Amino acid sequence: MCFFNSIKTNIKLKCFLNFTESLKNKVGSKNKLKRFKENETFTNVYQPSRQDLVEADYDLKGDWNASVFKNSNPLVLELGCGKGEYSVALAKKFPERNFIGIDIKGARFWRGAKTALEENIPNVAFLRMQIELIDHAFAKNEIDEIWITFPDPQIKYKRTKHRLINQEFLKRYKKILKPNGCVNLKTDSEFMHGYTLGLLHGEGHEVIYANHDVYKNEGSPEEVTGIQTFYEEQYLEQNKPITYIRFKIKDN
Repeated sequence: MCFFNSIKTNIKLKCFLNFTESLKNKVGSKNKLKRFKENETFTNVYQPSRQDLVEADYDLKGDWNASVFKNSNPLVLELGCGKGEYSVALAKKFPERNFIGIDIKGARFWRGAKTALEENIPNVAFLRMQIELIDHAFAKNEIDEIWITFPDPQIKYKRTKHRLINQEFLKRYKKILKPNGCVNLKTDSEFMHGYTLGLLHGEGHEVIYANHDVYKNEGSPEEVTGIQTFYEEQYLEQNKPITYIRFKIKDN
């Protein structure tokens, strides 16, 4: 009898867990739809279709500063910006520069875009697109600097092509960067740090600065240690070292 009661209890518990998970998914979907709708009303969000970028000459390509920011300040990108925390923080810290956070998931950067509007931060915008199309959205020599913060390291070999730093992505970045433009990589992944250093040295790119633990070693740039995302704070609580590389891509 106890055995059957135990089975019934387990079945009820499983049903309850399935119900709560289903409810959670429904709420999450509704929140995403709400954020997608809000993004359409935000003046600092741009959402070109793939067709707009690939099959046509995108109207903002080469014209971001003049049309969006109304100035000629240095233009900086954050790739895979997630919630947009870093882009917004950089914009606050450097009002004399313009920043664009890029991510394919608009429901994520909704938070950053909304914060920027609420706090009247005019030098940051957000672009929803796949990063592989970056040279379709920006013109040659249009970008001064690129930030890549806590990207998915894509550890499996077959996922190499999806890493935001690989041979093909470096070629795309070089197209849009100014001659002295730099790329910054900040990550908690020791694999990504080591892989990137190996790739850069192997191909002859210039490593300007590299640090395998920015919070324990002196001399780390203030914009690296002075800005922490929500997940970065969690990594630090787990005593995970945060690494950083700043580099220039060589001419082809």
